[in-house]
Amino acid sequence: MDPFILKLLAYVALGALGLLVLFSLGFLPVWTRAQLAGAGTGLGDLVGMRLRGVPYAVVVDARVAAHKAGLPIEVDMIDAHYLAGGNIVQTVQALIAAQKAGIPLDWKRACAIDIATRGTSKSVLEAVLTSVSPKVIDCPNPASGRGTIDAVAKDGIQVKVKARVTVRTNLERFVGGAQEETIIARVGEGIVTTIGSSASYKVVLENPDRISKTVLERGLDAGTAYDILSIDIADVDVGDNVGAMLQEAQANANKNMAQAEAEIRRAAAVALEQEMVARVAEMRARVVEAESQVPLALAEALRNGKMGALDFFRMENLRSDTDMRRGIAGTGEAPKA
Repeated sequence: MDPFILKLLAYVALGALGLLVLFSLGFLPVWTRAQLAGAGTGLGDLVGMRLRGVPYAVVVDARVAAHKAGLPIEVDMIDAHYLAGGNIVQTVQALIAAQKAGIPLDWKRACAIDIATRGTSKSVLEAVLTSVSPKVIDCPNPASGRGTIDAVAKDGIQVKVKARVTVRTNLERFVGGAQEETIIARVGEGIVTTIGSSASYKVVLENPDRISKTVLERGLDAGTAYDILSIDIADVDVGDNVGAMLQEAQANANKNMAQAEAEIRRAAAVALEQEMVARVAEMRARVVEAESQVPLALAEALRNGKMGALDFFRMENLRSDTDMRRGIAGTGEAPKA
């Protein structure tokens, strides 16, 4: 047989064997799909992704979708984003959605947003869709367990407010920008400040839009991942009379303090009274003690001759006469028999 024919048959056999190997490994269908879509991908790239553990079929499909949408994204860029831990499907879908909506978004920023939202309940596709179609945030967040934002006007009446904030994603500030929790906290703070500066709760009830206008003028979306489009007051209710409750509590506290001070004074007076009783008893004891010394002194005087018996009898007669006069006058004890 002609050597040329043998070489040709050998090449054909090798080619068929190579095609069989590529088909068995799944490269051929993926490579063919990319070639037919105009998003050419080399077999070497497919083999390299297979060796790196990258789902080459998903990468090629993402490349085909981007190519059909007119986005110049190479296979190496998608491969690198996957190795970085990104979600290549959602990232490409987000780029396509941004392009259709006329929102400027390049591949690097889309990858950064996708990496930033990894491990959270958000995604780069959600960020783009929220930028296209704004979403509404309840303030306060029902998940926090609070249904309203409570504030007190200057007249002491409590006002309960429920607001709804319409926001749109700002893709330029999404990476590193504050999220919904910051928006809710800032709006709540603005509502409390606005109600607190109102002279009366009636002003708040008459013009609830004043709250939204005042809060919106404060630029609460600065440094956040969102642009606040509007703040709408969904519900306004009148709460408790906090001023009266505080005054009542203060009055009770003052009453308790006055009662405590009065009790202190009463206890001091009782203690002073008992002290006076003790001092009177002490004085009486001293008088009794002094009176007991009189007979002893008389006896001593009689023994020493300083006083005679006649003097003693005269003194006794004088004492008896005095007692009798007191008894007759009613100013003392009756005379003893």
